[in-house]
Amino acid sequence: MAASPMFPLGSVLFPCVPIPLRVFEPRYLTMVGRLLDEDEPGFEFGVVLIERGPEAGGGDQRASVGTMARLVSATAGADDLIIVGVGTRRFTVERWVGEDPYPRAELSPLPDLEWSEALAPLRAQAEAVVRRVTARVAERQPDAALELSDDPVAAVWQLAAIAPLGEYDRYTLLRSTSMAGLLRQMIDLVLEAEELWAAP
Repeated sequence: MAASPMFPLGSVLFPCVPIPLRVFEPRYLTMVGRLLDEDEPGFEFGVVLIERGPEAGGGDQRASVGTMARLVSATAGADDLIIVGVGTRRFTVERWVGEDPYPRAELSPLPDLEWSEALAPLRAQAEAVVRRVTARVAERQPDAALELSDDPVAAVWQLAAIAPLGEYDRYTLLRSTSMAGLLRQMIDLVLEAEELWAAP
């Protein structure tokens, strides 16, 4: 099993959602440089949530489920790179294989969540709840007006990305095993968040 380059972060990446990153640590500059040197377009790296520890410098504790990111752009600054990746598919980390010159891990893909038109009412409910609650905390969530994809699976993941939730709740959503479960959990978590914000 080939090891994939990995980028542990303090945030969750969902499939079908873009992620801008400022890359300044030498190990990640090396990683991006090697990705850009590859002959094949659409190079990817894995993103996992850092559960404990700092985002920079290593020594962190990492989640076991993450999302591959396809590198779509890289812009060089004076001493850093600004890159944009887009989440593609979810995976489970089987084994971390090293940190030198950058983190790498052996991964197993997770099945894609399947859409059924029978879920359309549940998706509509989830979108209404997310947009209503997000509007109440708009100063914290500037992407509330995000237009969702016409693809229903992509739209559900994008909805999860704009939901006003903490990273551990987002991680719970990332680990969903069915589309119905993802939608129901999203509704429940956002309503719980609304109660917290409404509390005096």
